[in-house]
Amino acid sequence: MLRPLKIGQLSARCSSTFVSRMRYANRLKVDDEALAAALENGHMLLFHRLSPLLQRSPQGFFRPAMLTTSDVQSILERLGSDRTMIKESILLGCSEQNQVQFCLDVGSLQQAAVEEECRGKFISLRKAFFLLTGPEAPLVAKGQALLRWHQSNGFCSATGEPTQRNPAGSQRVCNSSGIVYHPTMSPVVIVLVTDGKRCLLGRQSSFPQGMYSALAGFCDMGETLEETLSREVAEEVGLEVLDVSYSSSQHWPFPHSSFMMGFHASVSPAHTQVSVDHTELEDARWFSLEEITAALQVMAPLTRENPAPGFWLPPKHAIANRLITEWTLPQRTQ
Repeated sequence: MLRPLKIGQLSARCSSTFVSRMRYANRLKVDDEALAAALENGHMLLFHRLSPLLQRSPQGFFRPAMLTTSDVQSILERLGSDRTMIKESILLGCSEQNQVQFCLDVGSLQQAAVEEECRGKFISLRKAFFLLTGPEAPLVAKGQALLRWHQSNGFCSATGEPTQRNPAGSQRVCNSSGIVYHPTMSPVVIVLVTDGKRCLLGRQSSFPQGMYSALAGFCDMGETLEETLSREVAEEVGLEVLDVSYSSSQHWPFPHSSFMMGFHASVSPAHTQVSVDHTELEDARWFSLEEITAALQVMAPLTRENPAPGFWLPPKHAIANRLITEWTLPQRTQ
């Protein structure tokens, strides 16, 4: 089993540079004047009703369109919108290139007109996740998650009164009760189960045709991660796990912003009979190393009508793909 991810493995970046960027980004959440200054020279991801704006390169690769604040203001003016809409943008953070990044949903504007101005296309996030291949995918996911959270938390759960966001978009406040709301994620355990020579994958009916993934489930109130993992495997496929090893974590924007914590787990080779709960999964079965190795080479289909042959796996930036890839590495050396 692979060793748990260590903080030192995250990057070889200069600590002082990283710390200064993190402190600057944190300051922008509370210093409105500094935020306004950063916004003037910021870079922005655009969304239209939560669908990100992507641009296609001459080589055929898709990337999120990262526009400057001045470019966005000019586009807003040309489309007859008030350029002060820019103040509705939400702070994402500060990049390694020291660019302050924001996101803005322009759903009140005509989609086709914005696409023409930006020479791009708004694509649903589920499809975009299969088109994006670089490190931009997590940033796009974060932007959509923050935008969705603000759209869904306009009222206080205690008083029913409207909540007001701060300029950075890092919180909302009910002026009547004083309650402060912060963006949240739902904790989810995702686990790759193995019997030593094979790994177990399942699929939900909502998955694109042919896609299989690691097993996953939400944490119930009061559960530890280990208890959630054991319960989900028992419920979904009727197996009892033995050894458990932590791998890594990831924010996942579906269904509504989940915090995925990834694990490897083993079952006894003598007790591998799968009993699928079809209220949870459409199918689950064991896959050999050869099958998994071949599936890792399959490009994800872009439409349900044009599926890949055989089966395929989640995109490379998904934690499920990472768990599967981790499992194959020691297997190949045996």
